Amino acid sequence: MQELAGTPEAHLGHTITALGTEDFAPSLYRWLTHSYDIDNTTMLAYFQSRKPQVLFTQSRAPQVHERLEDDYLSGAYLLDPFHDLHVRRVPAGLYRLRDIAPDAFLRNEYFAAYYRRTTLIDEFAYVANPAEGVSVHVCLGRDASSGRSFSQRDMEIAQKIAPIACGLCEKQWAGLSSSGDYTDNALTERLIGALQDEHRIRLSPRQAEVALLILRGHSTVSIALRLELSPQTVKVFRRQLYRKCGISSQGELFSLVLPLLTD
Repeated sequence: MQELAGTPEAHLGHTITALGTEDFAPSLYRWLTHSYDIDNTTMLAYFQSRKPQVLFTQSRAPQVHERLEDDYLSGAYLLDPFHDLHVRRVPAGLYRLRDIAPDAFLRNEYFAAYYRRTTLIDEFAYVANPAEGVSVHVCLGRDASSGRSFSQRDMEIAQKIAPIACGLCEKQWAGLSSSGDYTDNALTERLIGALQDEHRIRLSPRQAEVALLILRGHSTVSIALRLELSPQTVKVFRRQLYRKCGISSQGELFSLVLPLLTD
C-alpha cells in the first residue's frame, strides 16, 4: 500500500475523500498535476445573470492571475470563449481553447489586452454542469513558467479522466444556484443603452451584435456565418459601427465598449 503514496490514484482517493470540504479544490488540483504537468489552474463558476465566482486558483507565474479580479471578473469574461461555452450550455467534458476560440481570436484586442498578459501558452478546461444555469470550469494552463504547450499524450490522459473530473465537480458544487437567464440579446440591448447614455451613440441591434462578435475574435467571414449574412453585408455594418462611434480600429472599439460591460 505504501507504493501508492504520491501516485495519481492516491491523489484521486484524497480528492474523493475531500468531497464536501474546503480541501476539495486543492486536492483536485494535486490529483490533476500528478496526472500530467500543469503550470496553473483557474476554477470558476459561471452563472446566468451575475459575474463568475472564483472557486480556486494556483499558478507558478504571478502574471497569470494578476488581472483576474480587475479585468476578467469585472466584465471581460463576457468576451471569453470559455464563457461562450456556458452561454451555449455545452455538455460536460474537456474543451481546449485553441479548438473553441473564434477564428481571429489570437489577433483580437481582448487577447492582446488580457490573455497575452497572463503569459498563457495553452489552456483547456473541464466543464461541469452541477446545477441549472450554473457551469463550473476547471481551467488548466501552460504559461511562460514552462514555455510549452500540452502534448498529445497530456491531452489523451486529460480526455481519459474527464468523466471522473467532471463528475467530481458536479458533486462538489451541486449546491450552487443561478437565477434569471443570460441571452446575447440582453447583452446587446445593454450595450446599446450604455452607448446611448454614456456617449450619445445610437447603434442598431445588428451593429451592436457585430461589435460584440468583433471583440470576441470573430472574423468577417465568421460573423457572417453566425448571423446568416453575407460577408459584404457584415463589412457594411462594421463601417457603419466605426463611423457612428468615431473610431477606426478594433483597439478603439475595445477601449470604448469594455468599460460599458463592467458589472
